[in-house]
Amino acid sequence: MTVYDHIDSNRRRTVLILALFPLALLVLTFCVFALLTYLGVFGTPSAGQAMPLTLLLTFMAFPWLAGAAFLWIFISYMNGGKMILNAAGSREIAPSDNPKLYSMVERVAIMAGLPTPRVYIIDDESLNAFATGRAPETASIALTSGIVNKLKPNELECVIAHEMGHIGNKDTKLMIIVVTGIAMFTFLAEIMFRIAIRSGGRVGRRSGKGSGKVGLLLFLIALALWIFGFFVAPLIRMALSRNREFLADATSARITHNPDALADALEAISSDPRVEILDSRPLMGSLCVANPLGKNGLMASLYATHPPIDERIDRLRRMARGL
Repeated sequence: MTVYDHIDSNRRRTVLILALFPLALLVLTFCVFALLTYLGVFGTPSAGQAMPLTLLLTFMAFPWLAGAAFLWIFISYMNGGKMILNAAGSREIAPSDNPKLYSMVERVAIMAGLPTPRVYIIDDESLNAFATGRAPETASIALTSGIVNKLKPNELECVIAHEMGHIGNKDTKLMIIVVTGIAMFTFLAEIMFRIAIRSGGRVGRRSGKGSGKVGLLLFLIALALWIFGFFVAPLIRMALSRNREFLADATSARITHNPDALADALEAISSDPRVEILDSRPLMGSLCVANPLGKNGLMASLYATHPPIDERIDRLRRMARGL
């Protein structure tokens, strides 16, 4: 696959994912209203009336829900880069803050034929990095303080070139939509769970049947959003090609002419990729140069978006030997 094939593939995947969001939302809305109808929240319709009532309620509510979802996706697309950087606890640095690092980023950007991205630091002694931004002109690169301080200059340069590869290959635009779009559902689920619990407490004190129905409705909607966020969303995420990491590695090797240095960097990164602030944000791990959730555990396997790092290193070593 060439770079241009990959960029075209990213465009198609973006359209596919944007179509999957409302489709999944429609199915979840139908399931919620079907369950509420079955529980008698809207009265006790006959068997022949239950399905028409469910469909009516679904198509009455769905336009509002879809409108809200697309509004959020638009906001995420326009401001997702900043949202991701804030969620990672990163801080922007100026050229005067770290002249050597900034000049390295500028040099790599020139070699890649791309605008110089903004540079951010995450105060964590682990070794990791990611790039974000909906376009090369608005892109940013975030590096942990550990990766800046612990890697050799040529290794760090190759990591920066890897992230520039993601920017140039339009991976960052696609990932903004995926990460911030899915995060919306899990965030709303958490809010609605809290409202439903508080509503349940008021019901217990007041014994209000109407409030009880509202609380049940909110709880079921929250449950549906939670199911989407933690079970359906990873399936959408799996539609993202892991080849993007191989291609970014190859792009780094092309820019720096030093695949061995990137292989050495990945070996060092694999010893400590965990970024603590991202523990509660597993979706953001898909942006990083290496999986920050570690190699083991349910969450790591559920959100695995990277090919095995050993395989990446082996490909780079073979590239260096001309194989």
